[in-house]
Amino acid sequence: MILFDEQTAEDLNFKEIRDQLVGFCYGETAQKKFEHLKPLRNLKSAEHHLSLANELLRIREESIRFPRLEFKELLYELKILGKQGAFLELESIIKILYVSRLVNDLLKFTQKNHQEFPLLSAQIQEAEYTTEIVEAIERILDNKMRVKDNATEELYRIRMSINAIRKQITKNFDIALKRMRAKGYLAESNEGLVNDRRVLSIVSSYKRQVKGKILGSSNTGFLTYIEPEETQSLNFELEQLLDDERKEINRIFKVLTAQIQHQLPLMEAYQNVLTGLDFVQAKVKYAQLINGVKPALIDESYIEMTNAYHPLLWLKNEELKKPTLPQTIRMDKFTRMLVISGPNAGGKSITLKTVGLLQLMMQCGLLVPVDANSKFGWFHHILSDIGDNQSIENELSTYSYRLKRMHYFLSVANKRTLLLLDEFGTGSDPDLGGALAEVFFEKLYSKKSFGVITTHYGNIKLKAAQLANTLNANMLFNVDTLQPMYKLSIGQPGSSFTFEVATINGIEEDIIKLAKEKVNSTKIEMDKLISELQREKSNYETINAQTRIAKLIAEDERKAYELKQQQYEERLERQQEVMERNNKYVTSGKKMLQFINSYETKKGNKVLLSELKKYVAIEKNKLEATEKEARLKAAVKVKKTSNKKKTAKKPTKPLEVGDTVKLIEGKQVGKVLEINGTEAVVAFGNFKTKTQLNKLASIL
Repeated sequence: MILFDEQTAEDLNFKEIRDQLVGFCYGETAQKKFEHLKPLRNLKSAEHHLSLANELLRIREESIRFPRLEFKELLYELKILGKQGAFLELESIIKILYVSRLVNDLLKFTQKNHQEFPLLSAQIQEAEYTTEIVEAIERILDNKMRVKDNATEELYRIRMSINAIRKQITKNFDIALKRMRAKGYLAESNEGLVNDRRVLSIVSSYKRQVKGKILGSSNTGFLTYIEPEETQSLNFELEQLLDDERKEINRIFKVLTAQIQHQLPLMEAYQNVLTGLDFVQAKVKYAQLINGVKPALIDESYIEMTNAYHPLLWLKNEELKKPTLPQTIRMDKFTRMLVISGPNAGGKSITLKTVGLLQLMMQCGLLVPVDANSKFGWFHHILSDIGDNQSIENELSTYSYRLKRMHYFLSVANKRTLLLLDEFGTGSDPDLGGALAEVFFEKLYSKKSFGVITTHYGNIKLKAAQLANTLNANMLFNVDTLQPMYKLSIGQPGSSFTFEVATINGIEEDIIKLAKEKVNSTKIEMDKLISELQREKSNYETINAQTRIAKLIAEDERKAYELKQQQYEERLERQQEVMERNNKYVTSGKKMLQFINSYETKKGNKVLLSELKKYVAIEKNKLEATEKEARLKAAVKVKKTSNKKKTAKKPTKPLEVGDTVKLIEGKQVGKVLEINGTEAVVAFGNFKTKTQLNKLASIL
């Protein structure tokens, strides 16, 4: 059961997402679905909807040939087909023809691609392939969507008569026109058109001299429009024939409607298939706009958003040609409460809204703008308290509203709840409101709820540092340029940079100095300490990044050097082998040349042949000895490699909760509080942070 209220939709700007999706629909059925879009009932349903949209997204991205989903709904036509005696008119028949052709094309696609796109195929196959409707309509309509002359014998006879009458009307009218022109009765325009009838434009002073029926006059009264006597009876006959034509066409449409009425269930299936695809296509078009993907889904309370973008912010910044920084956030049962602090206008609220909005979008079956390796859990409650909400009707102040909201949260929150609380605790006396906010925080924590909370209150930051499954985080602020960096940093609370932000907004130094004098010195020192910690952390991360880059470059250079050295050694070895082989060939050649020169053709060469045989035997033994030595060397090399593998360094003992550790690339010493997969939560003094296990070394 999803507990979701429209206040959360408003807080997270979800209505804007709905409105944008409505704009991508062709028909009102899909539009109404998006206007009332809410989270799906369970993870299985969300998996189906996301996978269905992902299949169509793949088709679009891979440019696979797929029928164009452009159509007009059959809402009116289905009503007509459900009534006895009613019949479809031309516009409706054309709509049914196009829809029938489209669904048949979709069914042909699924026949070829049902294994690759099983969910789309299953949805389309709710309808049935048939050419009966298309053929019935094509028998009476031509390519220009007009009723064919030969649709019936009677219609053919009527239209032939209409053509003959029109020709006679034209002939008779031209004769009358010529006669009036000769008499000088015509105005400059000669003729006009009144009620689809050709009329003579007669100068009004001559109208009594012209035989015919007056059908009107000009605004000034200077012209009189007269239907000549020669065409009057013919025009009347034409009207009768046109009426006969209308009646015959209506009769044809009634017969056709009766044929289609037998296919009413199929027409309803067409409507369902196409409006369903319209709904999916709108999701895909929006996903293409915001770079949405299908993340992995997990049936537990869990969030792992990698390079996540707030879609509305991203679209706005794209228009302004401004960059948008993505956020990476991971929350599980060991780190289920994230308390974000930092300066105003630093990105706290947008980070909170990004988490809430993307989770809500996913649970509504929408593809979301994150890396594809992101993982989304499933929450039964998605609830928010964001912004300045006052109820004028009930005369509630902002703080009263927030208290009522908090009372509601406390009554429904559980381990499957995601809470999004912006500016937590504000609206009342800082000390008293902060104390009450701390109690609320503890209560929500005890219910094992998940939450993203933004605050300026020091006691909330401190409480987050003390609770085991809570993490502090801050929005980074460049203390040198006094500008927010819009980047989330996990592990430490952030300073509000109250006086720094006041400085960049033009507040004079003497006012800031007076304000500092009115604040408890301990609080200023604490805020200063947090600021310095953030600066040191920022410097450390910069130096650490530079060191990693330098190490990577040095490692690449070392590998390149070793590769080159190996290539030179191999080349030298090959050259030496070639030289030795060539020297051997030269020595052997010289020896053979001596034998050749000593050979006498007319005398016996018994001694020479004996020496030759002895030389060849010696050389053969040398060759065999060389080959044996090479085999022995290869065997020794294989044995050394095997011994190296056997004597490889044994893995160190894995870290455990409670171990004292230090950062490999630093001097900080801390204690392991939690271990989850490849990550650990470590306490360094009063502050906790989350880091990779491979960055920690155990201190025995």
